[in-house]
Amino acid sequence: MGSRISITALDGSGSFGAYVAEPSNPPRAAVIVIQEVFGINAGIRDKCDALAAEGYLAIAPDLFWRIEPGIDLDPDTQLQQALDLFPKFDQQKGIEDIEATIHSARKMVNGGKVGAVGYCLGGRLAYMTATRTDIDASVGFYGVGIDGLLNESHAIARPLMLHIPTADGFVPPDVQKRMHEGLDNHPRVTLYDYEGLDHGFATQFGKRRNDAAAKLADARTSDFFAEHLA
Repeated sequence: MGSRISITALDGSGSFGAYVAEPSNPPRAAVIVIQEVFGINAGIRDKCDALAAEGYLAIAPDLFWRIEPGIDLDPDTQLQQALDLFPKFDQQKGIEDIEATIHSARKMVNGGKVGAVGYCLGGRLAYMTATRTDIDASVGFYGVGIDGLLNESHAIARPLMLHIPTADGFVPPDVQKRMHEGLDNHPRVTLYDYEGLDHGFATQFGKRRNDAAAKLADARTSDFFAEHLA
C-alpha cells in the first residue's frame, strides 16, 4: 500500500497530489507512472506497487488536478466520462507537472536516475517527457497522436521505448506507419508492435487486458529500466 505526497507546481499556481509506492530496501532509482485519462485509479496505483516490488520508488502524479483533483475512473464503465476530460487537459502544463515530479523524485532517490512510463494519454506524455525534459529513460504504452509530435524527435536525448498494439482503435494503421517511418532509425528509440491487439492491452485490471501480451510488454519494460536506470 502506497502513500500520498504533495508536489509544488513549477508555475507557482499551487500543488498537486501524487501516489507513491516505496520499495522495502533503498530504491535503485525512481519511476514516474503517467496516468491514462482515467486518473490515478486502481490500475495506476497497482503499476506503482509492482514497480516498488522491483526495487524502484514509483510516483504517479495527479495530472488532472487543474481540472479536478483526485479523479479515479473505471475504464470498463466510465470511458465516456474519461474521454470528456481529454480536451480540458492542458498537455504542456501536464509536462511541467511531470518535470516538477522529476525534481521531487530525484531528491527522494538522492540524485539518482528517474524514468517514466505512461499509458494511453500517458503514453503520449511519456514521448513528450522524452523530448521536453531531462528524464533518464521513458516508456510509452499505446500513446495517442505521437505522429503529430515527430518533429520533436530530434530532442530525444535519452532512451525511449514505445509499445504499439496494431489493432489500436485510437491509433490507426496510417498513424502507426508514420510513427515507424519517423522513429525506426532513431538511435535512442525502440518500438515494439503487438499484432492484433487493441488499446489498453497492458492494463492491470479489467476487460481490456491481454495477459500474455501485457506480461511480455512489462518484461521488456522491466529489462529496459534495469539497463538504463542502473
